[in-house]
Amino acid sequence: MKVALVHDWLTGMRGGERCLEALCELFPDAPIYTLFYVKGSVSDTIERHPIIPSFLNRIPFAKSRYRYLLPFFPSAIQRLEIQQYDLVVSSSHCVAKGIRVPRETCHISYVHTPMRYIWDGFDTYFGNAGFWNVGRLGMALFRARLQQWDMESNAHVSRFIANSHNVAERITRQYGRPAYVVYPPVDWQGHQVSRCHEGFFLMVTAFAPYKKVDLAIAAANELEIRLKIIGQGQDEKRLKRMAGPTVEFLGWQPDHRVRDFYSRCLAVLFPGEEDFGIVPLEAMATGKPVIAYGKGGALETIVPLNPLPKLGENHLEWGAQTRESHSGLTGVFHYEQSVQAIIEAIQLFKQHLTEFDPDAIRDHVEPFDRSHFKEQVQQVIMSAYHEFRRVPLC
Repeated sequence: MKVALVHDWLTGMRGGERCLEALCELFPDAPIYTLFYVKGSVSDTIERHPIIPSFLNRIPFAKSRYRYLLPFFPSAIQRLEIQQYDLVVSSSHCVAKGIRVPRETCHISYVHTPMRYIWDGFDTYFGNAGFWNVGRLGMALFRARLQQWDMESNAHVSRFIANSHNVAERITRQYGRPAYVVYPPVDWQGHQVSRCHEGFFLMVTAFAPYKKVDLAIAAANELEIRLKIIGQGQDEKRLKRMAGPTVEFLGWQPDHRVRDFYSRCLAVLFPGEEDFGIVPLEAMATGKPVIAYGKGGALETIVPLNPLPKLGENHLEWGAQTRESHSGLTGVFHYEQSVQAIIEAIQLFKQHLTEFDPDAIRDHVEPFDRSHFKEQVQQVIMSAYHEFRRVPLC
């Protein structure tokens, strides 16, 4: 069986690239098609595969300023020559699912999110200062066309896999298609439980508007608590200007250093609404609690000290919020994205610090381990592939 992989862009190792890395291990001979590729920016496991970037990769500034080229992404992904494969697996949070495949090719798309820039995340991305504010008018002109393309490109997808129930619901709502759910992989075995801390709070994040790093910084400033931030991104200058003396920016850090900071922190702050969110699980894999916004993917991974009452057919039904089914608490939620809500969550956490058991927190993450992801996603992919082959072509 000839297999090809498709990924939006290869410019760094984030949650989506961890999923791609596991797919590379499942399909070790598969080439990878992508919009942009920065050599040395992803793991050796990924770079051992043949990597075929789009024509946009030849633009001089594209590898560092690729977001400026968003309106050209659909045509670039569709111009990639992808022929004579039995199976194509795309890993998509933007346009990778729009790759054109022959009718006799099975295309399975693992979706991290429907393209948030043009759907429910438009105002968050293009409503802030900097480039996104300057580009808002231009993007508003392209938005309807990109939405239309996003819908039409679904015709090339044989089966959707979502990274969470949260995303599966959005796929059904926006695309009118069902999706299997396979949670992304976490290197649970690569983390060790830590039962001590050095008193600081930690964030591991990209500096994108929807991450709400500014709210966490403002809360740290007001409480005068130590906050260390690992990450980089387009919002970095603004965030550094607003940071007080107890906030420290650490830039990008390699995996072993990130694990070290997890092991030494008191808790991890996670104020953004994520489609799923790998960082909380990595933190919990070291036994550290997470103070998070109680919406989106966090509802499926964190067992909070302060759960909301069940509200019927709601995200709460899926999540880790059913405390009686787990061995212990793993975090605290704030249910508003505001400085005051984060302050109150931090204060509540400190009041109940002794109720968080590092070993129980780590045990909670074991079902998300990389080995389980590979087993589950392989089963779904092969089941969908055989079902596709049984259906006669018209």
